[in-house]
Amino acid sequence: MTADASHAAQEAPRTVLSVDAMGGDRGPAAVVAGIARSAAKNPEIAFILHGPEKELTKLVKRRKVLAGRCEIRDADEVVTMDAKPSQVMRKGKNTSMWSAIEAVRNGDATVCVSCGNTGALMALSMVRLRKLPGVNRPAIACLWPSRNPQGFNVMLDVGADIRADQHDLLQYAMMGASYARNGLHLPRPRIGLLNVGTEEHKGRAELKAAHDLIEEAAKTNDYDFVGFVEGGDIPSNKVDVIVTDGFTGNVALKTAEGTASLISELLRAAFKFSPLSRIAALLALTSLRRLRKRIDPRRVNGGVFLGLNGTVVKSHGSADATGVSSAVKLAFQLAQSGFAERLAARVASTPTQRQDDETFHSESSGQK
Repeated sequence: MTADASHAAQEAPRTVLSVDAMGGDRGPAAVVAGIARSAAKNPEIAFILHGPEKELTKLVKRRKVLAGRCEIRDADEVVTMDAKPSQVMRKGKNTSMWSAIEAVRNGDATVCVSCGNTGALMALSMVRLRKLPGVNRPAIACLWPSRNPQGFNVMLDVGADIRADQHDLLQYAMMGASYARNGLHLPRPRIGLLNVGTEEHKGRAELKAAHDLIEEAAKTNDYDFVGFVEGGDIPSNKVDVIVTDGFTGNVALKTAEGTASLISELLRAAFKFSPLSRIAALLALTSLRRLRKRIDPRRVNGGVFLGLNGTVVKSHGSADATGVSSAVKLAFQLAQSGFAERLAARVASTPTQRQDDETFHSESSGQK
């Protein structure tokens, strides 16, 4: 690269991410360490960091890579993990979480990243960013390790709202497909609807109705509908996007996390059982490291709030520097792809049957 080209690269505008420094269990030190890792790997990222200015200034000064790339916005109060969303809505204007979302609302940053209270983050995001026109219920989408070539599947909703009717599930399919295109670079993702069986006669009435709506919409929305899928298909190579309601999705997610933790503990105990097992562990060390990296939840840290006028990435509350860096990487990829604008266009171009029903009833009653 020539000197002129290098200078031009340095002067190119950076993608600005808004980061809540105070929401995680490990405190702001882990958040600052995480964004520093991302900054070292990617010179195109800049940050607006929200929290107590004096404390954050000290932490940022220790990271030379953040020099000139991190604006600090003072916010003295913190949304705790046990805070009720309603309380945060009434009294949370001085919190780091509110400030981080506000930066996206005002156009100062492209994506908000927070490790904080999920309920409060969703409530604030819905009120400050507002839902996209036509969206009834926003969803949280997560990446799930899978056998697919891309390594992950998308699953939504995993906890934004415990309810979802057939029209909501159709919108989840649209939003999930858009996320798969922009986050996983899949031009024509495969959509599956989670059910208790793959037969079309199984499941609740709204699932059967959603099946027909999603199948019909596939004809004009650049995705393939594979029909009903079961819990065992979530990590499979049969599907790229799994659609479900927030109650079912959250139970599945927490069950998987607990099972992965149990398996990890059992493996450690098994390899410590005897001198021979310890030797076996040494011989298998390289393979075990590959396995740990493959299923490390920190590598897929970040649930994305879909259906809002702005992108919000929810990191695990217990995320360390590696986890925060993964969430930042995901936020950057979505920002670079113009994900928010593409998602809005996708939702706007797909009227749901609910909208058609409302139009019909309005016309029938003589309203314009």
